[in-house]
Amino acid sequence: MNRKLLYVTFSFFLLLQALTMAQIPGSEKSALIDLYEATNGDSWSITWNLKSDVHEWYGVDIVEGHVVGLTLYKNNLTGRIPSSLKNLKRLEVLDLAFNALEGELPATLAELTKLKVLKLEMNSLKGEIPQSFTAMLDLEELILFDNKLGGNIPNHIGAVKKLKILDLSNNYLQGSLPESIGELSNLTNLGLSGNKLEGEISTSFGNMQNLSELLLAFNNFQGTVPKGIDALPYLELVQLQGNNFTSFENLQNLQSKNLLVFDTDDLKLNLKYRELFDIHAPVANTKFEEEN
Repeated sequence: MNRKLLYVTFSFFLLLQALTMAQIPGSEKSALIDLYEATNGDSWSITWNLKSDVHEWYGVDIVEGHVVGLTLYKNNLTGRIPSSLKNLKRLEVLDLAFNALEGELPATLAELTKLKVLKLEMNSLKGEIPQSFTAMLDLEELILFDNKLGGNIPNHIGAVKKLKILDLSNNYLQGSLPESIGELSNLTNLGLSGNKLEGEISTSFGNMQNLSELLLAFNNFQGTVPKGIDALPYLELVQLQGNNFTSFENLQNLQSKNLLVFDTDDLKLNLKYRELFDIHAPVANTKFEEEN
């Protein structure tokens, strides 16, 4: 009898613990519901049962009673991103990529100070990248390619020191490349292809010693190819074609040992590295093919 009572007590404790773990603050649950309603949740590929516990909702990751991850990649979200997502104060990952989201990026997303990953690629977002995004000091991945974003790259993007991936390709970004971008020493991927960026690049890339992908193709950059690229040891993909560079002097002696793609508007230079690294054919801008 005592053993049975002990078993029942223990089972009740586990149930109570599970229910307690599933609870999140009301402000966080309201933010999730706002997202559901603002993006036609009833039409999502995998919907939420709003009457069930939040921990059962698809794509919601909860740790210690707080939402830390929201991953709704390729889930048929339509509509706009609600500003109330700022209330997910412990959020570390926000992935709403490959959907049909419209409207502007809420500047209030910058209040997600613990955010490490922001993936909103392959949507129809417009407007400018908020300057306030440079306050997300824990951000490691900012991936916004294939949207309709315009305006300038935030001037102080270099303040986001932990950035490893910055991919803004295939938008309508204008203006010059911020000089502060050279301060991103942790970058492994820099994707800015297919925009309307222009002018001479005054910053050196020599501080980006971890860079493996440098994609600046199909903009309106001018002058000399920026300094420091030749000294980067881990470069694999280099795409600089479709610009108005007048000198490729800074690319004559690449130190990389792992080059897989090299494309510029200097055909002799292209041939040199394709032969040196046994690159059989140029690779077009295929980086943004839809994932399986």
